[in-house]
Amino acid sequence: MNFLRKNIVYFILLIVLLAFMTIKPLRDFVSEQIAMSPTVSKIDNETLLADEVLDIDLKGINTSSTNLKNLRGKVLFLNFWGTWCPPCRTEWPTIQKLYDLKKDKLEFALIAMQDQEEDVKKFLKENNYTAPVYIAESPLDPKVLPVAFPTTYLIGKDGRILKKEDSSMDWSKDSILEFIDNVTK
Repeated sequence: MNFLRKNIVYFILLIVLLAFMTIKPLRDFVSEQIAMSPTVSKIDNETLLADEVLDIDLKGINTSSTNLKNLRGKVLFLNFWGTWCPPCRTEWPTIQKLYDLKKDKLEFALIAMQDQEEDVKKFLKENNYTAPVYIAESPLDPKVLPVAFPTTYLIGKDGRILKKEDSSMDWSKDSILEFIDNVTK
């Protein structure tokens, strides 16, 4: 009896270990949750944007109006920004440079958020920006709804998110241009 009392913790651990080894659903749960090994379906669900996610009616500010899903077919540069956002304004010159360099390889959709159309037009005119700017006229799916500004996605032809940036960035630097060249081949 003394032996059992001294080793009760070991017996309990042995029973728990045997349960994990013999019960498949429990074993799968442990490998996904504790080992944090994501499944292919989880990764696909988080990185693949279906047509319904991109079904956003866009009012063109310096281009014609369209639906975001109509811009599929090329790699898509999707940027959410606002004239009221200092980091957004800071990154605009690099976006314009990227547009000038890669507009033949990429589709561009820069969506002004929480902005008045007149303010957006004034901002574009004052800075001679020509990249296509829109205002969303339908609700954004939570998968692409930004929580920070600017937020930019590079979306592949198949709808897969190739890159997501939740802050201001220099979009004209060589590493980005090289990345775009690689994904647009």
